[in-house]
Amino acid sequence: MAVDNAVRPSRAVRHRGALAVFLVPFAVLFTLFYLVPILYAVYQSLLTVEREGTFGPAVQVFGGLTQYIQVFQNEPFWASIGRVLLFGVVQVPIMLGLALILALLLDSPLVRGTKFFRLAFFAPYAVPAVIAAIMWGFLYSPNLSPFTAVTSNVDLLSAETVLWSIANVVTWVYVGYNMLIIYSALLSIPQEIYEAARLDGAGQFRIAWAIKIPLVVPALVLTGIFSIIGTLQLLAEPQVFQSFSSAVTSTFTPNLTIYSTASIPNISLAAAMSVVLALATFILSFTVLKLTQRRATS
Repeated sequence: MAVDNAVRPSRAVRHRGALAVFLVPFAVLFTLFYLVPILYAVYQSLLTVEREGTFGPAVQVFGGLTQYIQVFQNEPFWASIGRVLLFGVVQVPIMLGLALILALLLDSPLVRGTKFFRLAFFAPYAVPAVIAAIMWGFLYSPNLSPFTAVTSNVDLLSAETVLWSIANVVTWVYVGYNMLIIYSALLSIPQEIYEAARLDGAGQFRIAWAIKIPLVVPALVLTGIFSIIGTLQLLAEPQVFQSFSSAVTSTFTPNLTIYSTASIPNISLAAAMSVVLALATFILSFTVLKLTQRRATS
């Protein structure tokens, strides 16, 4: 026992050193590229610009919550948040539903060529969002699309439909990514559970409905949280679609509003918008997480 007690502290010290070696690089990068920008944005949001006279030089001074008052009075900003929330309510369930169906198909013994289809479903995620938006923008344009029979009769870039055209692009890009997460969760399910279900006479549909889907709920929650965050941060696709549709304005999404505000330039107001958007994203994601956890435990 005395020998063990003498050895344990030295092992603990070595383990602490090993932990430091792995954690310090992450901590440094996390601080420099995550915490510092957040703190700087908060600091910048507390400043305001003042001038001495009409043509005096612009001077940044501490303005307290002045910029946040302007944010809450900014109707286009809140309209853009409402627009992406509507986008998420429709697009996220459809995308996750498709991802779940594809993952279940890949995990089914009835499907052959699993490796090929897994790569094929995931391939759109390898396409950068900007390239995907440009490609789909050409497909939607009546004068450029090869599907003129559709685009000549349905204006997919009008004010009424452009939001859902963007939703189609986002779904096409990210459904394979979410499918891979859900499929990985399916692969972690012990095969003994399936064997017991087959002995009880359960078919593939019954196994999928009663066993697979309940066991991958944590993966669905994870992909749902990621999707909510991505929805509120929507930028690349609508920014590209500004070249194809006049319905996509500079305040179409929250991030576009922030980008256009910073380009005026009004850096402090854009920083305040960014902070409010980050808090809204955190609150919404945390609420969804808590609701799903409460439902899982009840």
